[in-house]
Formats: sequence, C-alpha cells, structure tokens
Amino acid sequence: MNSERKSPLQSDKQNRFAIEPGAVVRIYLSVSVFIITAASFLGAAGAWTGSAFLNTVHPYVFFAGFGNLAIIILNRYLISAIYPELEVAPEKQMRSIYGVLFSVFLIVAAVYLDWPVLKAFVGLFLMIMVAVAGKEIFSALSVGKIWREVSVRYYIFDVLFLFVANLGLFALGLKETFPETGIVPYFVTQSAYFLGSSFPLSISVMGFLYAYVWRRSTGKGLVRQLFSIWSYIFVGGVLVFLIAILMGNYPGMMLVSHTLMLGVMVLLAGFARYLYRFFSSQFRHPALAYLLSGLAMLLAASAYGILNIYFFKWFGAVPPIPEDRMWIYHSHTHAALLGWITFSFTGMVYIVVPAIVRSNSLEEMRTESALSQLLDSRTLSRAFRQLTIALVAATSVLLAFYLENNSLLAFAGVVFGFAVYYSRVNLGKAFRNRSA
Repeated sequence: MNSERKSPLQSDKQNRFAIEPGAVVRIYLSVSVFIITAASFLGAAGAWTGSAFLNTVHPYVFFAGFGNLAIIILNRYLISAIYPELEVAPEKQMRSIYGVLFSVFLIVAAVYLDWPVLKAFVGLFLMIMVAVAGKEIFSALSVGKIWREVSVRYYIFDVLFLFVANLGLFALGLKETFPETGIVPYFVTQSAYFLGSSFPLSISVMGFLYAYVWRRSTGKGLVRQLFSIWSYIFVGGVLVFLIAILMGNYPGMMLVSHTLMLGVMVLLAGFARYLYRFFSSQFRHPALAYLLSGLAMLLAASAYGILNIYFFKWFGAVPPIPEDRMWIYHSHTHAALLGWITFSFTGMVYIVVPAIVRSNSLEEMRTESALSQLLDSRTLSRAFRQLTIALVAATSVLLAFYLENNSLLAFAGVVFGFAVYYSRVNLGKAFRNRSA
C-alpha cells in the first residue's frame, strides 16, 4: 500500500525525456564524423599555414575524441549484440558522449594554452570513463564467457588498450608539467600516446570483421580457429612490437612488423575473395567495400611502417627518422589513421547505424539481416561515390607527403574531411526518406 504510483503527468514527462537507442546511435554518428572532419580540417590548415599548434592538436582531437567514442559507444553495441545481458543504457551513452566532447574541448585548450597539467586531467578523466565502461562489461560477463566468443575477445582488449592509452596521456601531461622529476619514463611521449591509441581501434575492427564477415561465411569451424589464432598473434604482436620499439630492438621490430604484414596480406586476400562471392550472390554492400579499402590501407601502413623502422633512430627522437625521410613516417601514420581506421569505421557505421535505427534496438544486429539491404539503392550508390572520393583524397595525402607539397596536402585533407562527414548527410537522407 506504501508503493507510489506515478501520475499520468509524471509518466508523460518521463517518456518525453527518454532517449531511444535509434536516436543515440544517430547522435553518435554525428559527433564521430564531426570530430574526424574537424581533425582533418585542422591538419589541412596546419599544412597550409605551418602552424605548430594546428599540426600538434589535430591528432589529439582524433584520438581523444573519436578514439574514445568508438570504444565506449560503438564497441558496447557490438558486445551487447552478441550478449544481450550486457544492457545498453541510452542515458549513460549520452553522458559518455558529453564527457568525450568535454575532453576534446579541454585537450584543445591544453595544447593552445600550453597547460600540460590540463592534458593530465583529460587523461585521468578519460581513464575513469573507460574504467566505468570496463567495469560494466566485466560485471555482466564472466571471463570464460568473454573468451568463448572470438569477436568479444577482440572487443575486450580494445577497452584494456584504450585504458592504457589514456594512462599514457595522463603520464605525458605529468611529464610535461614536471619535466625535472624523472618519475615518468623516457618513452612516454606524444608519439607513444598516439601509437597506443591506435591499437584499440585496430583491434576493434578485427573483431568486427570476424563477427559480421567471416563468422557468417562457409567453413565456419576453420575460420573460427584461424581468427582465434590471429587474435593471439595480432594482440600479442602489438604488445611485443610496442616493447621492441621502446627497447629500440631492431631485429625484434623487423620480425614482428613482417609477421603482422604477412597476416594482413592473408586477411586482405581472404576478404577480397569473400567480397567477390558476396557481391556476386547478394548485392553490392558499400560497408564491405569500405572495409576492404581499410585493409588495403592497412597493408600500405604496414609497408610504410617497415620502411620507417629501417630508418628508425630511437624512440622519442625528434624527428624519429632522418629529416629527408620524414615523409615515410607521416605516410605511415596517415595511411593508418585516414586509411585503415577511418575507412573501416565508416564501413562499420554503414552496417551498425541502419540496423539499430531500423529496429530501434540491437535485435537487427543479432540476425543475419545485419548484412542485408537495409538502405535504399540511392543511398548505397551515394556511399560508393563517397568511398571513391575518400580514396582519392587519402591517396593524395600520401602523395603530398612524398612530394612535400603542402598545398596538395591541405586540399586533400579538406576533401577527405568532407567525404567523411558525408556519412551523416547520406544516412540522414535515408532515414528521413524512410520515415516520410
């Protein structure tokens, strides 16, 4: 008798402020592409003006913003689609989006004002956000259950690696604030933070490729075993590679980099074969074309990375390789970020966002229809044109580094930014036409 019953007015007010999953994933899409676009524009402006601030801040925007959103929000969708007991709370996701945007604002201020202590605060703040997300996952899923599913195994390492990357940002801020103490190790540098932040994004894409491509292909048993082995090689190789870099062990770096490159070549060939069969028997899905382009860019990044190691001085050196070879270093990082990571996540968005918006839940992602034609033909055609422009722009960026042409670099960066932002425009048109 003591239980309180909500009045109709209270219920209406609660419903009015409730956030639906479909709305949250669209907000996530808008914020993510805006951050990538902003990073591209800042980098292009830096190439055009030679501004040290712009050249320094744009990778911070990319990793602090997009990197954390991808793992905290998108990664959660991917795990929950496999294990429904890990619930997705839209209100919490919105708080995470606000938190990441707040972090981006602070990191820009920290670089502009040269306040490294603020950089340390951002790292600590993001560490807490990732720790909360990780705690929710481990509270809902046992380690045995996580390890049983190959793709979830990848997704969990994403969270752990992202926590370590944000720890690196925190330590970097402290090191720059108190440079004379010597407490923070010498290898904690901006390059170390950027390198560490790229790893969880790469691992996440590998998990997605297994969950939505190879797990649904023929020969599932063999594929599962191969991807299970690859999870150890890739994650373990990334760890060993990082340690080898920090130690300056040249043979170790060469061995691991060539091993990983060989694995990427096998994945690229296998995925191209899968894509040919999918396009022949079903329809031309632009998301899969984006993922194939991402793997091709990963192969390019791997090749540039091996060349980078060949001319490597020591970790923390400025520049890390001879000045006349710095185009290799920049090509390696941009082939990885603009190419592999951005192309792959754009492909993932063209699968995940329509699936969630269509059912206003994760149910569509749990079925075989996640790779069906959820978008109209015009939207698919525009996505392929978007991919073509993005590929030309990304290739032009790499060519600009080789030619040392800042005008071409700036123009290509702006075009690439617009191409990425078009994901929001294209999907927005599709959703409006569907609801009309």
